[in-house]
Amino acid sequence: MKSRFAYTSPMSKRKLTRQQAWRIEKIQTDRLDRASRHAETVDQLWADGALGEPLRGRIVARFGKQVEVVPCNLIGQPDGPAVRCHCRANLTGLVTGDQVIYQISGDLGIVTALEPRLNVLARPDNRGQLKAMAANVDQIVIVTALEPAPQPELLDRYLVATEVAGIPPLIVINKVDLLIQRSDGMRAVELLKTRYQSIGYAIVEASAKDAGGLESLAACLTDKSSVFIGQSGVGKSSLVQALLPDQTIRVGHLHQQTRLGRHTTSTARLYAYEGGGSIIDSPGIRDFGLDQISRQEVERGFVDLARFIGLCRFRDCRHHQEPGCAVQDAVRQGTLSKERLASFHRILSTLSEGNA
Repeated sequence: MKSRFAYTSPMSKRKLTRQQAWRIEKIQTDRLDRASRHAETVDQLWADGALGEPLRGRIVARFGKQVEVVPCNLIGQPDGPAVRCHCRANLTGLVTGDQVIYQISGDLGIVTALEPRLNVLARPDNRGQLKAMAANVDQIVIVTALEPAPQPELLDRYLVATEVAGIPPLIVINKVDLLIQRSDGMRAVELLKTRYQSIGYAIVEASAKDAGGLESLAACLTDKSSVFIGQSGVGKSSLVQALLPDQTIRVGHLHQQTRLGRHTTSTARLYAYEGGGSIIDSPGIRDFGLDQISRQEVERGFVDLARFIGLCRFRDCRHHQEPGCAVQDAVRQGTLSKERLASFHRILSTLSEGNA
């Protein structure tokens, strides 16, 4: 007769013994019990008025149910050592960059309120639900490079996200020191610059290895809160480390065979920038889903294409081969990139049902 405690683990497909099942159940129960007791402690301190005076701070990182908060000066810039804090039960979804009110009781820091956000950068999680990445940023620094090979469609997805969020983007072409090693490198960079500068996007070249390779980028970061995003391996963390030499930041390397990046940053983290402002280093990603946004938002996100929307003969024009399509006319006349239009159609094809 089989024990009623034996079951198959969904991860390993291995049957657990009665003792193993009991231990797993006990661990989960203990965790829930600790979480419950902690929530009661935090709420009791709040109810008893046993917390210190309210302080303004900014979240520099999140670790599960805890956040790391740094005090802010009168203009909202990080000013002082970070404090690990718990959050009141009614505060959920806090992210790096959030402005908060926190209080301290002994060695226990507690976030008691969230201040209104100026903006938020979000992306779908593994379940397709929008998840905030960072809040209260002045610009989104999109890092690309020659290695791993640039992915224009991924760059277009980032740009759509910046337009939807209403946050100005800055495109950084990193690792330009590789140009001397690749005969096709300069041409690839020039094509990338021509395509996006003609639309109106700011582009800077950078190298963490060459002397003076960060001057243009550093000038664009002064007195701004910037979040660095890009696919794994483009060198985001290397740039941040070079810009913040006093910090210790984990830097990875490309896989020797695939030349793809490996994830080294596990959580978004905010650093005070010596030139004024702050920098948020975010985990690298190989895809940036937009399936939860609408067709209208994608159209608005393609700013070069958006100016032709509404000029087509048919109101419901899909910009393929319909007669009187102003978008297709613009491609034929050379005022709109055919590569950008193709990227637009590919992104539309990934939208969830009802949004396309």
